[in-house]
Amino acid sequence: MNALKSILISSFLFLFVVLAACKEEPKDEPITPEPTVTKSVASCEGCHTNYTHLKKVYTPDPPSNAGPACGGETPHFEPYDRVYMGGTGYASFKKDIHGKIPCTACHNGVDGTDDKAKAHSNNFISHPSTQSEKKCAGCHTDIHLRAKNSLHEQGWGQKSMVVLRSGLPNIPSGFDQLSDKMKEGYKNNCAKCHASCGDCHVMRPKAGGGGLYQGHNFAKPDMRDHCVTCHTSRVGHAYFGQAVGTVPDVHLSKRGFTCMSCHNEQEVHGDGQIYDQRYKMKAKPECTDCHKGLESKNSYHSAHYKTFSCNTCHSQDYNNCGSCHVGGEGARVPSYQSFKIGLNPIPDVKPFKYAVLRRSLMAPDSWKNYGVANLPNFNVRPTYKYATPHNIQKWTGRTQVAAGKACYDACHIIKNADGTYKNKNLYLFRNNLESWEAAATSSITVDGKLPYKWDVK
Repeated sequence: MNALKSILISSFLFLFVVLAACKEEPKDEPITPEPTVTKSVASCEGCHTNYTHLKKVYTPDPPSNAGPACGGETPHFEPYDRVYMGGTGYASFKKDIHGKIPCTACHNGVDGTDDKAKAHSNNFISHPSTQSEKKCAGCHTDIHLRAKNSLHEQGWGQKSMVVLRSGLPNIPSGFDQLSDKMKEGYKNNCAKCHASCGDCHVMRPKAGGGGLYQGHNFAKPDMRDHCVTCHTSRVGHAYFGQAVGTVPDVHLSKRGFTCMSCHNEQEVHGDGQIYDQRYKMKAKPECTDCHKGLESKNSYHSAHYKTFSCNTCHSQDYNNCGSCHVGGEGARVPSYQSFKIGLNPIPDVKPFKYAVLRRSLMAPDSWKNYGVANLPNFNVRPTYKYATPHNIQKWTGRTQVAAGKACYDACHIIKNADGTYKNKNLYLFRNNLESWEAAATSSITVDGKLPYKWDVK
């Protein structure tokens, strides 16, 4: 009996080993999210919570003629991933007041059908906040009234530059007078980073690939996933210290500030007014909001408080680029790290004589792919703009001097014995300009406007 039991056990173990050896190795298949709910696909919610079904019925993206965004190529998400409602974000959405509202109340369309065309008929709106007066203002009246003309939603600063260089009246009327082709160019390229409510609170920004951010949850903007997704090359790149030779902004490294630590809701949503230049916005942050008594803080401040903007001393090198072709081959002046001080181009807004300047994107032929060979009034504005780089440090290449050197050794232009000049590279001179920008920008270069004793030729 014991012998028979031993034979049976041995046989069973042999069979188990053989079967295990024959079992096919698992393949590296992509993980498919499980449906969050079990509602019928013959409904808005049932369809958009069923990942497998979305992959069967999705419509591929059409070809795009738009060029890359300012911060580089836009990340790609498949159409079905952009509209899938699942995970913890969707669970949070269902608990929120927005999750209690019928889908068709915001999106229009037709519920209770598995016919995709029918579901997306009846004036369907994929982004309800683009019609915020109808879809958001009923509950968020104050925010709607303030945000509808905000810089974030309308991009008035960019629009102003386009229309003025086109020889048209300033915004808002000038933008309406642009040709349909120019408006198309603006929408496909510049408008990638100007957004309605949903782009910050429900979606990923267009520059971040678009689509639902957290399964349709309504949330506050995330610094990395929203703010610096759009504000990449001009803010995020500097704030996180990504360029060689730079370090993160002191407000991040020492205090852990997010964008909203300084740029509050009142500024982001706007005040209902139209501003053709972002520094005119009354709710914008100022250094003096936190740093009091700067004018007498030290000898440097006492000497230069009303002459130089704070960034001329406390910014590191920052990103510049120029001469972009909208919808075309990109910038003839590729992105580069630099630092330039010139005359303040907006003295009616900022009180300083000198300021940090950043090269802007536009050239006379930037819009050639949209029917304008050369902008007729290109020279109306300089190609270098007033800048406030988000890369602040107390000690920079201009505030630190070697032992025994004068306090101005790192920032004033000093003539060397051999006739060359120290620190001249910090300032914007006419010979720094390309031929196509000289007429527009010479007025803010420092040629002939520096202290006589510097003896700069």
